[in-house]
Amino acid sequence: MKIIFMGTPEFAIPSLEKLLAEGHKILQVISQPDKPSSRGRKISMPPVKRYALERELPVYQPEKIKSDNFYELLRQLQPEIIVVVAFGRILPARIIYLPARGSVNLHASLLPKYRGAAPINWAIIKGEKETGCTTMLIDEGMDTGDILLKEKVSIEPQENALELSKRLSKIGAELLCQTLKGLEKGNLSPVKQDDSLATYAPMLKKEDGLIDWSLDAISIFNHIRGMFPWPGSYTYFRGSWLKLLRAQPNEEVAINKRPVKPGEIVSLTRDSIIVACGQDSFLSLLQFQPQNRSVMSGRDFINGYRPSVEELLGESSC
Repeated sequence: MKIIFMGTPEFAIPSLEKLLAEGHKILQVISQPDKPSSRGRKISMPPVKRYALERELPVYQPEKIKSDNFYELLRQLQPEIIVVVAFGRILPARIIYLPARGSVNLHASLLPKYRGAAPINWAIIKGEKETGCTTMLIDEGMDTGDILLKEKVSIEPQENALELSKRLSKIGAELLCQTLKGLEKGNLSPVKQDDSLATYAPMLKKEDGLIDWSLDAISIFNHIRGMFPWPGSYTYFRGSWLKLLRAQPNEEVAINKRPVKPGEIVSLTRDSIIVACGQDSFLSLLQFQPQNRSVMSGRDFINGYRPSVEELLGESSC
């Protein structure tokens, strides 16, 4: 098929790669504009743009997707279908319905659950045991279009959002190509979503990463996994922020029944710090990134910072 492909982050690359391998004609790759990077404020191009340019595919980065000029560009290309994979913007109706076959989206959840910008993160944060990918016909709502195909996968017990994203990006690419084959053959029957079952996965903000130590250990463990790599799950230690990159609920803590506060260090091992959480639960912290420092193992953090039992995490200097 003659396709306009819209995508921006790393997640979208396997889909573009698979479409090319299947022999589809990519008329144009549409990606978000270049932005300053987090370090040094240098301008950085989106991963999909970089991938497309390396393969000499035409790339366009609209500043305003509702502009007449952008619409006219797409109209002149005469696509059979628009494919959207993590593009990051809601398309206007005249673009959605421009191709004869409409527009198709690959979404990283089992719709109608986790509609929105960060479905992978929120599925982990909420403690889901399974998730998956869905292809759907795009309409004018937020991930509300009719479902074409789904594929369910289990979330591994220690898997973080980055690891799950890489896995789903490959699964989703296969599902997307199956969807296009089905549309070409005319053997797919779109199914309306049940809006009463919808949940939402809003875009993450930096402040979402702050740990609430009053939550139980499992919830904080899920938070750490779901917030990786951005914005990162963080707390405060001795007045400075401290990212927590890896942890494990600990059900074998013995503290002689003394009263402890959420966020209190209750024990130290050679490689971990054990912290009290809500509901009389405990979490072993295994990997850290102190403010303005590199990632550290539990052993290196303990040897370098010498944390002590009864110190509290979560108290900022403000």
